[in-house]
Amino acid sequence: MSAVYAGRFSGRAAIVTGGASGLGKAVAARIVAEGGTVALWDLNAEALAEVAAAVGASHTVALDVSDAAAVAAAAAQTIAALGKVDVLVCSAGITGATAPVHDYPIASWQRVFDINVHGLFYCNRAIAGHMLANGYGRIVNLASVAGKEGNPNASAYSASKAAVIGLTKSLGKELAGQCLKTGGVIANALTPATFESPILAQLPQSQVDYMRSKIPMGRLGEVEESAAMVCFMASEECSFTTAAVFDTSGGRTTY
Repeated sequence: MSAVYAGRFSGRAAIVTGGASGLGKAVAARIVAEGGTVALWDLNAEALAEVAAAVGASHTVALDVSDAAAVAAAAAQTIAALGKVDVLVCSAGITGATAPVHDYPIASWQRVFDINVHGLFYCNRAIAGHMLANGYGRIVNLASVAGKEGNPNASAYSASKAAVIGLTKSLGKELAGQCLKTGGVIANALTPATFESPILAQLPQSQVDYMRSKIPMGRLGEVEESAAMVCFMASEECSFTTAAVFDTSGGRTTY
């Protein structure tokens, strides 16, 4: 288990999308443990209440991030509930179908992009202006090593995560140089290799085995390892790096 830095998020308020499970849940728990206030956004309304109680979240919104109007409403509701938003962690995502491009289901392709790209864009768009007005913010977008290297039979997921990398680099450059006297607004992405998470249930075992075989360390990651990196990126400690991509890949990534 990674070390917890007491008080690192003292006085900070965060939104974590996809916060009812996996990496989102782990990040939310850690931010609360380190003194922060957290709002969880997730599609799974039933799980939200249970997870909020477990991690100590102060606010929840059940929504589909692919609905731009719902995201805008959730942002307004959360800002009113927490008073401000200093940190946005976009962890909501789906894998989509496992199939070659020539057989890839069009509906699955569209849904992957609706959640992983359009939904993430809506969340970034809804919160970035608020952060600029406040003079401080940290945006962490969850991409994947698949967005750098491409996984066979996972074209929608790989392409969507490449789009997240490009969006984050663009956003980070737009925000750089603004509000520097008050800490600035910073946007970075994380590209994990496969780690133990409920999202693996969406994949056939053969696909999980393939992804494990590509990791030089010979194992899947642990969710706490990526949560530790996300929390650094979401903290004041990350002050001179923006429009960047951090890896937690067990040696898989080559750039």
